[in-house]
Amino acid sequence: MDWYRGPLASFDTETTGVDVESDRIVSAALVRQPSAGAPAEAVTWLADPGVPIPEQARAVHGISDERVRAHGRPARAVVTELAAALAALAREAVPVVVMNAPYDLTLLDRELRRHRAGSLDEHLAGAELLVLDPRVMDKYVDRYRRGRRTLTDLCLHYGVDLEGAHDASADAAASLELVRVLGARHPERLGALTPAELQLRQTVWHIAQARGLQRWFDRSGTPERVDLSWPLRPARCSCGERLGPHHRCELAA
Repeated sequence: MDWYRGPLASFDTETTGVDVESDRIVSAALVRQPSAGAPAEAVTWLADPGVPIPEQARAVHGISDERVRAHGRPARAVVTELAAALAALAREAVPVVVMNAPYDLTLLDRELRRHRAGSLDEHLAGAELLVLDPRVMDKYVDRYRRGRRTLTDLCLHYGVDLEGAHDASADAAASLELVRVLGARHPERLGALTPAELQLRQTVWHIAQARGLQRWFDRSGTPERVDLSWPLRPARCSCGERLGPHHRCELAA
């Protein structure tokens, strides 16, 4: 069976902001569907991030400080459960759809580290998380199309229903359907590949896309730097070097 007709899951978060190194998860959802067209099941989490939710973020997802204090669970418990759920999918080899994966997955990894709950890689324990990123896939198959490529934009372009945008469950469900449409519309370029092959290809596609964006920033005089890593940005020490099992740093001592 083609991967886009088979079992898929989808992961999404709503957060306090857009900085993966410092912002916090407020809500999250994991949607799982056994096959195309079958009923999907969603598990949702609401976390008390332990910091005030900025007004700009509240305006996007509608989640208030009062709500997370009254109904949210401790952030450490939530991010640990999220990592465990993703690890279980990795062990089952169920592909996980993550729109703009370096954002959600990196933020989850940093939350785990912040709460001394390990790292995402440690929770995966050697199992490979097979990620399908509709943003990367769409840019690959339709490179020169103009316009933004947010989830809302992609759903509109591909005719996917998105009701209640910026709700983690709604966004996850729409992302999952979006990837199924992409696979079906591009059977040779996407649909014929295995999820493992797509994992490798998306890594390469993202690098090319990121380099193109960096060139545009450089030409326009924008100082922003684009990270080439996908689907997870590596953690870095205070010295600037990537953290790893062999990294030793006097600054971190």
